[in-house]
Amino acid sequence: MQETRERFDASSKTDRLQIRPLQKSDYETWLQGFTNRYPSQYRHDAGQIDMSECTEEWFGGLVDKHQELASNDTAHVFGVFRIEDGKHIGMVDFSTLARDNFQWGRLGYTIHNQFWRQGYGKEAVGAALQIAFTDLGFHRIEAHINTDNDASVRLAESVGMEYECTRKGFINEFEEWTDHLVFYKNAQ
Repeated sequence: MQETRERFDASSKTDRLQIRPLQKSDYETWLQGFTNRYPSQYRHDAGQIDMSECTEEWFGGLVDKHQELASNDTAHVFGVFRIEDGKHIGMVDFSTLARDNFQWGRLGYTIHNQFWRQGYGKEAVGAALQIAFTDLGFHRIEAHINTDNDASVRLAESVGMEYECTRKGFINEFEEWTDHLVFYKNAQ
């Protein structure tokens, strides 16, 4: 039980960012991060999202769900907050693909588009990878990236992830089976 608790409490700080699980007290800054998004900048940017159903009570349930996922080692979801003003600028998550002899996970990340081009993605994902290897015990982390998502490819490469392969017809999105690039990083 102690190991599960430590996994849920995992966090990291950089010079500018704090990466940690969401807390119920984060509701206002979390909501602002989403409601202040710019319109979609390109196909892989959700842009502005209707947040009208995301009440404080709903958010509390989301935080509880994240804690349950972490306790079950299914997924570990981290908010990314700017230290200087506490603004929620994005999310990083790790899904457990296999444990035992693999210790293998998948990385996901998003930075709200109003915070793009300031180096926050590289900083957040780099710090989160350290959490994955040190606190969560993963040996291998993969990022699965759409073949036309150049910004995500550059981010993965900037944190030392290496291209491994292209998985054909890997995921059903945009109403079709699409290929994904696989980038990976192993614990050192």
